[in-house]
Amino acid sequence: MQKYVLAAVLAAAVAFPAHAGLFDDEEARLRVEKLRSEIAELTKRVDTTSKNQLDFANQFETLRGDISRLRGQIEVVTYELEAAQKRQKDFYVDLDNRLRKLETAAVEAKPAEPKIDPAAETRDYEAALMAFRSAKFKDAYNLFAAFITAYQKSSFQPSAHYWAASSLYQLKEYPRAAEVFGAVAANWPEDAKAPDALLNRANALTAAKDTKAAIQALELLVEKYPASTAAQNAKPRLKKK
Repeated sequence: MQKYVLAAVLAAAVAFPAHAGLFDDEEARLRVEKLRSEIAELTKRVDTTSKNQLDFANQFETLRGDISRLRGQIEVVTYELEAAQKRQKDFYVDLDNRLRKLETAAVEAKPAEPKIDPAAETRDYEAALMAFRSAKFKDAYNLFAAFITAYQKSSFQPSAHYWAASSLYQLKEYPRAAEVFGAVAANWPEDAKAPDALLNRANALTAAKDTKAAIQALELLVEKYPASTAAQNAKPRLKKK
C-alpha cells in the first residue's frame, strides 16, 4: 500500500509545475502541505493496518498453538482413560478367575459323601429293632445309636430315635430316655411317632420324678396333637394334676 501512496504523491508533484501559473506561492504551499498531510495520514493508516495484520497473525499462531496443545492433552487423557478402563477390566477378569479357582478347589477338597447301601441301611435298622423285640434292650440301644450315626439322612431316623429312647426307658435310664423322646417331637414334629414320643417323654419324666416337666410334656402333646390317641390318654392325667 505504501507503493500506491508514493505513486500518488509523485503524480501530484509532476502535475503541479504544469499548472503553476494557476496558483500563487501561497496556494502552492497550502497544496503541498495538504498533500503531505494526506501522505502522513495514509502512511499512518498503512502502519496501523500492517500492525493489526501482524497482531492478528501473532494471535492466530498463538491460537493454533493452544489448539495443538489442547489436542495433545486430550489424546493423553483419552489414552490414560482407556488404559485405566483396561486395567479395571483386567482386574475384574482376574478376580473372577481367582474366585472360580477357589470355588473349584473348595469343591475338590470337600470329601465326597459315602454312598449309602439301601439294603445295608434296612438290614441294620431291622437288626436293631429285632434286638428290641427280643428284649435285648442294651444291644438294641447300641444298635440304634450306631444306626443314627451311620445313616444320618435316613428316613428311619425318627423311628430309630424313638426305639433308642424306648430302649433307654426299659433300661431305666429315664432322664436320657426323656431327652431322646423329646428329640423325636422336636426334630420330626410331622412324624407319626411324634405324639407317642411326647407321651413317653412325660412317662420318663414322671419316672425320673420331674413332675413339672412331665406336665409340660403332656400339655404340649394336647396342644399340638389334640386329635391323637396319645393326647386322649394325656387329658385324664392332666385333670388329676
